Amino acid sequence: MFFFNKKSTYLKDIIPNDYTDIHSHLLPGIDDGSKDIEDTLTLINELKKLGFCNFITTPHVMEHVWENSKTKIENTLATTLSRLKDNSIDNSFKTAAEYMLDDNFRKLFQEEKLLTLKENFVLVEMSYINAPLQLYNIIFDLQVAGYKPVLAHPERYNFYHNNLQEYKKLKHAGCLFQINLLSSVGYYGPMVAKTADYLLKNNMIDFVGSDVHHMKHVESFNKKIVLKNLDPLKEAFQNNVFFKPQ
Repeated sequence: MFFFNKKSTYLKDIIPNDYTDIHSHLLPGIDDGSKDIEDTLTLINELKKLGFCNFITTPHVMEHVWENSKTKIENTLATTLSRLKDNSIDNSFKTAAEYMLDDNFRKLFQEEKLLTLKENFVLVEMSYINAPLQLYNIIFDLQVAGYKPVLAHPERYNFYHNNLQEYKKLKHAGCLFQINLLSSVGYYGPMVAKTADYLLKNNMIDFVGSDVHHMKHVESFNKKIVLKNLDPLKEAFQNNVFFKPQ
């Protein structure tokens, strides 16, 4: 793996003490994240040690894979909040969702109100295999419906790694970008880290998120950052203040 950051900065050392995380999978038993409430409690307590203060968790909504309805997500949140209180965890803990950009998603936002990060900001993702054929039409229709798309982990879409101009097209189309923090330590491989560095260097990253699913993710915050420049990453941390509870 390449190593760009000569100062050997550790990811855990640049997390603000009042960090608001906008991407995680901490609701128990609802997707490929936390398996049960004990898992959730462990993950939250470990993340708090790293500086995480406010949580907006984002379970997957993906047709034929994670058929999570708005009602199911909200009911799981209510049960989880009760258990957090019982365990003296009083941090802000809310839920949005991470929606797969597909035809089913278009039907969802046309028929019901989406679970948003804040106001009309909605977290969306694509398949890691390829972009949907109607990608730009979906993005356009989503904005017509009154939402602002926040694209999760753009650096992880391998099909764009050799066509970086596509990122500029997505930004021009109205997408905000949320980088995964673990991309900065090479967790997903060198090409993902290299693309993350490109997006940061070109001021294309708007927000950051942990995308934590399990303890292996949490433990990886102890790794060294492999990016060339830290300033754009630190600035993106500050942008997350927008989502801090009032």
